[in-house]
Amino acid sequence: MPSKPLRLASVNVNGVRAAFRNGMGAWLEGRGVDILALQEVRAETADLEKLLGAEWSILHDAATAKGRAGVAIASREPATIHRVAFGPDEFDSAGRWLEADFQWGDSVVTVVSTYVHSGEADTPKQVEKYKFLDAMVERLPLLHEHNPLAVVVGDLNVGHRTLDIRNWKGNVKRAGFLPGERAYFDRFLGAEGDPDYNAGAGLGWVDLGRRFAGEVDGPYTWWSQRGRAFDNDTGWRIDYQLATAELAATATGYSVDRAPSHAERWSDHSPVVVDYAL
Repeated sequence: MPSKPLRLASVNVNGVRAAFRNGMGAWLEGRGVDILALQEVRAETADLEKLLGAEWSILHDAATAKGRAGVAIASREPATIHRVAFGPDEFDSAGRWLEADFQWGDSVVTVVSTYVHSGEADTPKQVEKYKFLDAMVERLPLLHEHNPLAVVVGDLNVGHRTLDIRNWKGNVKRAGFLPGERAYFDRFLGAEGDPDYNAGAGLGWVDLGRRFAGEVDGPYTWWSQRGRAFDNDTGWRIDYQLATAELAATATGYSVDRAPSHAERWSDHSPVVVDYAL
């Protein structure tokens, strides 16, 4: 029976093979991760098995288009069950939503690795993004019914509040900070100013990044590769761990593993790591 907290890490690797070439393996080796959720894998299952090694049990849902998207969950112990069905039957969600149940001591924890579309305002890409967010609205209550100890992690490609984007005024008409997108997060977590925001409002899910950081800018999880965005910390907080209230109550630590310098980055995103004392 595990005697330590469950350490769950999530990161958009922006291509797992490139991430490992640039140093991801060293980060993972020293981080003590029990369950690792990946987004934008952009590789084959065999690549994941080779890179991670035999000590990891791997679930992988690749995108329909080869070399695009892809989500995975790697764990020290195998999942008891996993699911990839998401949204209406006619909606192609391949490579974007992977659920798995894990036994941890006397508890079962449900982990979802998800990669929401980046979108593009006033284009069909944005329509697909809204379809995905609609499917999340439908799925989140069912996920809680399935297991009160559940968490949705990954690159959700939306900054919920002005605190989540350094240059928010310049991005109000850009995908990732559109009012329509942010309204979905009001549904998930409650709206800014709601007395029960992030504490039971909306669908009752908890944004652990905001709970631990408080009412401050960031901490950001993604920076553009252009210019000096990383050096100036001109970032976006678009990578989340959204937990049910029951699981959030067990969270004892939250961190964004920001690289020491631009040259030491192995993805344009940083890992989000949470410890759950189950």
